[in-house]
Amino acid sequence: MSRGPAESLINNLIREIGHGCAARGHAASETLVAFMVKAAVLDPRNEFNVDRALTRQDVRQLVELCVGKLTEEVSPALDTIKMQVYFDMNYTSRRELVQEHRRVLASRLGPLCREITEDRSQTRPALEELYGRIVRYMLLSSGVGSPNDTDTVQEATGRVPGGGATAALQSVFPQAELGTFLVLSRKDKEQQLAELTAVVTGIRLFNKFLKKGGEGIDDLPAILNEAIPATSGGMEASLLETQGLAWRYTALLEKLGDSGEGPAGESSPPPALIRQALCNVRQHEALLKVILVGLGLEEGKADVGLCARQVETLQSDLSSRLLILREAVQARTAVPTALVFHNVNQQHGVLFQPHFTALARLWSGLQDEMLLLGVQEEVVLGLQPFLRAQAQRFPPAQLDLLLQGSEVRSDEQRFAESAGESDAEQGKEERVSGQEMSGQQWLFPETTENFSKLPLQYRGMCGYSLASRDGLLLPGNPSIGVLRHRDKYYTFSSREAAERFSARPEEFTSRVAERARSSPELIQLLELHQQFTGATPYAQIAPGDSLLVKVVRRSDSSTQTDTHLLETNLVTTHQWNEWELRRLALKLANLRTRVTHSTQTHLSHWRRENISQTFPPKDAFCQTTREGETNVPKPLVYLAGLRGRWDGPAIKTNLTRPVDD
Repeated sequence: MSRGPAESLINNLIREIGHGCAARGHAASETLVAFMVKAAVLDPRNEFNVDRALTRQDVRQLVELCVGKLTEEVSPALDTIKMQVYFDMNYTSRRELVQEHRRVLASRLGPLCREITEDRSQTRPALEELYGRIVRYMLLSSGVGSPNDTDTVQEATGRVPGGGATAALQSVFPQAELGTFLVLSRKDKEQQLAELTAVVTGIRLFNKFLKKGGEGIDDLPAILNEAIPATSGGMEASLLETQGLAWRYTALLEKLGDSGEGPAGESSPPPALIRQALCNVRQHEALLKVILVGLGLEEGKADVGLCARQVETLQSDLSSRLLILREAVQARTAVPTALVFHNVNQQHGVLFQPHFTALARLWSGLQDEMLLLGVQEEVVLGLQPFLRAQAQRFPPAQLDLLLQGSEVRSDEQRFAESAGESDAEQGKEERVSGQEMSGQQWLFPETTENFSKLPLQYRGMCGYSLASRDGLLLPGNPSIGVLRHRDKYYTFSSREAAERFSARPEEFTSRVAERARSSPELIQLLELHQQFTGATPYAQIAPGDSLLVKVVRRSDSSTQTDTHLLETNLVTTHQWNEWELRRLALKLANLRTRVTHSTQTHLSHWRRENISQTFPPKDAFCQTTREGETNVPKPLVYLAGLRGRWDGPAIKTNLTRPVDD
């Protein structure tokens, strides 16, 4: 199927599944529906043949299956998938979050900015109104005060009593300069507005530091110093609660045994449901770690720890700038406008303007960190509803009843037990012996640089437990040893698990992938996206073969081959004949005795050189005979007898002189 019809079919599927969910009273986003369609196709139990076009019956079956999955009332697996989709859609990089915020702010200030740049006022009341709009734009753009606050506006315009000349827009952009502002182009006006906003914001921040102004400016450093510990503390408490649930679910699954059969009793939950609840809380734990400390975070993403470090750096730079500026101003009662805007040609011309602009930039950085901290807190709160299903399925009282007589161990306790209960000698014995398994590459903390930054497969979970214990999520202990296999790094919960996995790594990785096919919530939890970029045609699987075959990648592609891949360097004047080379040498030697003349005029300047050779004409003479002349007599002929006689003959008389006369 070509790309166009395939996309049309997928869009129709997503639309139809969305309508089906809405008819049952459930809202499902297009991203969630698309993921569920892919998960249904990948699940071998559904027996979809992806090697051929879907029939109407296949489409109807797929729609019913996806609608049924998406409308389950209390399903920890569905909540896990919703949690993953929500996190991917709402949590992005720091740069994208800040850019989106500034884009929204620019779009909201766009009408006001156009009113300022397109204004052609001439009268004094109109100019005063334009000046007020400029002040309003600067306050809204900088975010350091409300334009509806009278004291803030008065301070920004330089009319606050006792504020001093350093705390006013009038001191750097008096109203008399509006005429110069109006003749600028639109681009220059926008640039000047941005520069004025930065300088005026820096002046107001400096006034606040000197306690001579700064009306309406919140104390961002103090707010952030209180908000960051409170936010991180709330996240840590939620993380500890989630980890406690994960430890209890793990202990319950270990109590039920690896056979998959539950304890006696009609009210006992099935192990599959417990595994879904464990996956749900493990996913919540992983996402909280991402937000809190950036564990497993991509480069450029935002986390609370990074925000705390950035705020500390910005506060230090802000304090340094304020102290430097105070020393520069000292006890001056006024700062001329030239000292703010002019260049180094003026005395101390670059002393104040960079500091005021830097103050505004640092303050904007603190505002960005406040924004990022708020987004992180909103994301954490948004993850809470996706824990509701497992909480309803397994209330605390029921968990306590199911765990009677069982020991609940934390991840740290499991790590200590796998390392020999923190005993140095026994801990070394519990490690994997690289000499005994020489066919594999093992990494250890003491011998590997940046060991803690290794990209662990399965998000640090034990691959052997996932494959052999029916999908049990046990965290791996890197101190035992990290197995490097095909440029991937695996950790294990015990030495025995490491030895068995390393003996047959391909088999265990295949079994983990098959488990993820049946439980799509594991794909993102275990970070198996690369293994599920395509679907395997089930029609090609022989009976008894593994369901995980090499991924079939198909795409529309085109190639273009150059006529000559390598540049040709053929010398057409090459000669191999010795006599021909001698002839050329004699010709070159003969040219040495020739002289070339050339001229150049003003008209021939910048033209190519022209050389021509001419031969001047030769002077020639000839001689003829002597000169002579002749004179011929004039003819004189007379006729007589023409009058009165018509029948008689006429008489002709020739009086011409002879030539000899």
